[in-house]
Amino acid sequence: MRLVILGGPGAGKGTQAARLCSHLEIPWISTGEILRQAIAAQTELGKQAQPYLDKGELVPDPTMIEFIHQRLTQPDAASGWLLDGYPRTAFQAEELDFELEKLGQQLDRAIWLKVSSEELMRRSILRGQSEAHGSRPDDEPEIIRRRIQLFEERTTPLLDYYDYGDRLLTINGDPPPDEVHEAILSQLMQTLADK
Repeated sequence: MRLVILGGPGAGKGTQAARLCSHLEIPWISTGEILRQAIAAQTELGKQAQPYLDKGELVPDPTMIEFIHQRLTQPDAASGWLLDGYPRTAFQAEELDFELEKLGQQLDRAIWLKVSSEELMRRSILRGQSEAHGSRPDDEPEIIRRRIQLFEERTTPLLDYYDYGDRLLTINGDPPPDEVHEAILSQLMQTLADK
């Protein structure tokens, strides 16, 4: 199964991605995590990405597209994956479709965790304050606000793109994680049964 998970900062993408990947036995490809590792290791990609992440901006498309290409051609991704953090724009979604076509693959579904801006802000601030999480520079309130604003501006066309292709699953991301997980699984199984 090949999936994309979408949602604003604090929507619970990480929690749901981890559960889904464990359930479906597919690799979880988190672009945020890999970008942070690339920055920490000061790789070429990391150096290109750092100035954007520091400001809460999106990494430019050509850098992300090359990065995704490298990751999807690794052996563990051959039989399925879940992408978290990419695509973030309709352009990237189209590029992903072209890339998958070259690889002889196709995206099964884009899962959208729908959470209000107020709830995203509340969760992100809580996450920033949580000692267990360890504070990240991108968890400052003004950076969070900027990320939510960018997410909303750029993601609406992305949702339209997947909805038009009949590949969008909209899931209410407000309930507790267990309920959200159950909702995702039941909708996924239903849509695959309808194929």
